[in-house]
Amino acid sequence: MLQDVLSALPLGLFLAFLLGPVFFVLLETAAIKGFRAAISFDFGVIVADSIFFAIAYLSTTKLLERIKDDPALFIFGGMILATYGLMSFLQTKKTLQTDDDTPEIRKLGKSDYFGLFAKGFLLNFINIGVLGFWLGVIIVFGPKLDMQMNRIVVFFGTVLLTYLLIDVVKILLAKKLNRKLTPNRIYIMKKAISILLILFGVVLICQGLFPNQVEEIKDQIEEITPNDSIISKI
Repeated sequence: MLQDVLSALPLGLFLAFLLGPVFFVLLETAAIKGFRAAISFDFGVIVADSIFFAIAYLSTTKLLERIKDDPALFIFGGMILATYGLMSFLQTKKTLQTDDDTPEIRKLGKSDYFGLFAKGFLLNFINIGVLGFWLGVIIVFGPKLDMQMNRIVVFFGTVLLTYLLIDVVKILLAKKLNRKLTPNRIYIMKKAISILLILFGVVLICQGLFPNQVEEIKDQIEEITPNDSIISKI
């Protein structure tokens, strides 16, 4: 069991520092809305990961291979992500500068925390690349764990726990930025995050529209930097 835990630690670290829409929105949430808000968002992300992992484990490999490479799913997820980023970009308004330009974290209610949880869940769930990632985990690590349910649970639990602990550190560090956030800096941050979400959405759409070209690019990258890493999330 100790060996399963140790083998899961690098994967948890990899997930925690993987640059994607969830990574940037988590830091934004922590910096602007505080620790509990960011944790609520992060729990939503973890639940989405858990569902995808369960699907990857319980379904057949052949079925998942067909689903994860379906161009329509990439296009659909990319359009949702890009639309969300565009709406966020257009709705972000610049607030007036005040004498005390350090923003205070507004006290959030239960509905706000649930909304952040749902935001984290949906932002991760619409990315079909996450399904491909967990399928890769099952394919690579499943045989090493003898496909035993208890060992897989320990492995997956360790991955998520490592991911969560690293995220807590990231949230605490990002929260300290609140003291240096002026209304103008918040405006710039929100605009930048929105643009990143749009770009991630466009990448997903391109992966759906031009799958062959994307695979060729991946093959070229692997030839330049060959390794045994599993499928990464977008």
